[in-house]
Amino acid sequence: MSYVLVINSGSSSIKFQIVDPQAGATDDPMVSGLVEQIGEDNGRLTVKYDGKKVVKQQPIKDHTAGLKLSIDQLERIGMGPTQVDLIAVGHRVVHGGMVFSAPELINDQVVEMIRDLIPLAPLHNPANIDGIDVARELLPNLPHVAVFDTGFFRDLPPAAALYAINAEVAAANQVRRYGFHGTSHEFISQQVPELLGAPANEVNQITLHLGNGASASAIHGGQPIDTTMGLTPLAGLAMGTRCGDIDPGIIFHLARQADMSIDEIDNLLNKQSGVKGLSGVNDFRQLRELIDAGNEDAWLAYNVYIHALRRFIGAYMVALGRVDAISFTAGVGENDTNVRYDALAGLEMYGIEIDEERNQIRSDEPRLISTDNSRVKVFVVPTNEELAIARKAAAFA
Repeated sequence: MSYVLVINSGSSSIKFQIVDPQAGATDDPMVSGLVEQIGEDNGRLTVKYDGKKVVKQQPIKDHTAGLKLSIDQLERIGMGPTQVDLIAVGHRVVHGGMVFSAPELINDQVVEMIRDLIPLAPLHNPANIDGIDVARELLPNLPHVAVFDTGFFRDLPPAAALYAINAEVAAANQVRRYGFHGTSHEFISQQVPELLGAPANEVNQITLHLGNGASASAIHGGQPIDTTMGLTPLAGLAMGTRCGDIDPGIIFHLARQADMSIDEIDNLLNKQSGVKGLSGVNDFRQLRELIDAGNEDAWLAYNVYIHALRRFIGAYMVALGRVDAISFTAGVGENDTNVRYDALAGLEMYGIEIDEERNQIRSDEPRLISTDNSRVKVFVVPTNEELAIARKAAAFA
C-alpha cells in the first residue's frame, strides 16, 4: 500500500499525517502528529497511531529540529519514511496568488515564486516555505507537491474577484479577492453531486466551511463564482476570533480616535474580534454553555454570527439563481446542530426545510439533514483537507 506524507507547517507548529490517498473520506490516517511551540523551551511532539498516543516534551529549536524529531519518532514506531511506501510529500501552502491555480511539483524555482507571494500572506507563506525547505532536505528522493489554499478560487469571475478601488493601485499591489479554504470547499463540492446522484456540471451549491475560521462559497456547475474571504482570510463571515466584513472606515477611525497602530489594529481584528471579541470565548461549546447559563454577551455574539451567515447564504442563493444543495463542514459546521438549524430556519419559502431529527444525528459520514420534501437538499459533509492534499500529491508520484 502506498502513502503520502502531508505537511502543514505553521509559524510555530507543524501538523503532519501519513495518508493512504485511496482511503475513504472518513477513514482515519495511518498516523498523525503535531509539533507545537517551536522555538520555545516547552516544545511538544504528539503522535497518534493505531489508537495509541505518544507525547514527547523537549525544547524544539526550529522547524528542522521539529521535523527531524517527528521522523525519528515515526521510525521508532515502525512508520517512518524508510519503513512505509511513501510515494510523495504534500505541502499545504496558504497563498498562491494569481500564479498558482493547481498543485505544483516543487523545485527551487517554485519555492522562490512562493517566496515572492509573502507580501500577500506574511504570517503563513514563510512558515509554509520553512516546512518545504526542511522536508526537501530530509526527504530528497520523494516528489514534493505544493497544494494551495487559494487555488480553487484562482479563476473567480472578475465581478466577484475585483474590489471597487482604483484599478492601477489594485493591480500594482495585487489587491483582489483570492479566497481561502479552497481545498476544503473543492473537496466538499466534489462529494455533493454523488450524494444527489447528479452530474457535477449540473449542480449549483453553497458550501459552508465553519470552523474557528469560516467561509462560504457559491459553486455553479463545479466552478466557484464567489467566496466570502478576500485578499486575506479576515473578510466575510464573523468567525471565532476574526471580525469578518466590517466598514473599512473603522480602521481609520481606530487609528485616529484610539491612536492604535497598524499592528495593533491587525491583532484586534484577527485575534481579538469575532465571537471571542463579543463574548470572551471562541469555542462554540463554551459559547453554548454561556448561552444556556443566560449570558447576554454570548447570546449576542451567537446572533451576530448567525446573522452574517444567513446574509451570505441569501446573497449566494441570488448569485446562483438555482440552488440544489447547501453543505455544512468543518468543526462547527459538522458538530453544532444549533448553528445549522438557525442558519436555515424559516426559509421554507425558498425551498429549504430542515428535518430536526436528522439534524440531531451525529455521524462521521456524509448525511442529509433536510426533509424529503425540501427542494434544496441540505447536507453535513465532513471535510478532509489532508486526504485531498494526499490525492493531489499522489498524482505526481
